[in-house]
Amino acid sequence: MGLALHIIEGFIPNPFMGIVPGAKIGLANIIGLMALVLFGLRFALAVNLMRVFMAGMLTGAVTSMMYGLAGALFSTLLMWTALHFLKRFLSLVGVSVLGALGHNVAQLSVAGAMIQNIRIFVYLPFMMFASIFTGIFIGLTAYFVLQKVKYRFTNITYSLI
Repeated sequence: MGLALHIIEGFIPNPFMGIVPGAKIGLANIIGLMALVLFGLRFALAVNLMRVFMAGMLTGAVTSMMYGLAGALFSTLLMWTALHFLKRFLSLVGVSVLGALGHNVAQLSVAGAMIQNIRIFVYLPFMMFASIFTGIFIGLTAYFVLQKVKYRFTNITYSLI
């Protein structure tokens, strides 16, 4: 499902392109966040990393795959940490925003290493600004989908607020 959402997102006009080039909504992250809540870290890592790898192979964007793998790995680990240690302080939306922020830090770190220039981090505040909106959207969407399927799972305990 994450791969399908990734492909579908490629056909949707990017609302951030004029403001923050390279920023995406990240629809596939809905599935990754849901996998983390429902099935835990190992399953979420498998879902996210396989999705990025398969998307890279399907599109031929190997460089993008390196950014995506770093972003998926770091954001999933960060969200898992938040789910387990900051659950009292963060809603699912907050966890999602944190994951979006972490995703951008990881991607810019890879880009900085690839071009061997730390100045790329000047772009980080703009990416973080977009991350707030995308993280809220992804978190809200995951929350509402989880509410629809929670009768099938007993381990969903997250609130919206």
